[in-house]
Amino acid sequence: MKAKDLRERSQDDLKELEKSLAKDTFTARFKNFTNRLDDTSTINKTKRDLARVKTLLRQAELNAASTAAPAVTARAEAKAAAPKAKKTAAKKASKSEAK
Repeated sequence: MKAKDLRERSQDDLKELEKSLAKDTFTARFKNFTNRLDDTSTINKTKRDLARVKTLLRQAELNAASTAAPAVTARAEAKAAAPKAKKTAAKKASKSEAK
């Protein structure tokens, strides 16, 4: 499968495809173990397709999260920066007292 073709699909279709590819990978590995698989390259092909689908699902998840909450990210960055400023001020004060 091409990634271009996968991008045209909906999220629900991709989730269903992910389940079916995971099942196909398992059955191919099982058949290979029991020496019933003729073409062993199908294992790698299905694994690659599964990875493509998972990547597209994750990208969609990250895009939705980044567009949904840019204000939350700004607040989180400000919150993370605030304790550093307090620690720096405390260090400077302790150094000046030591002199």
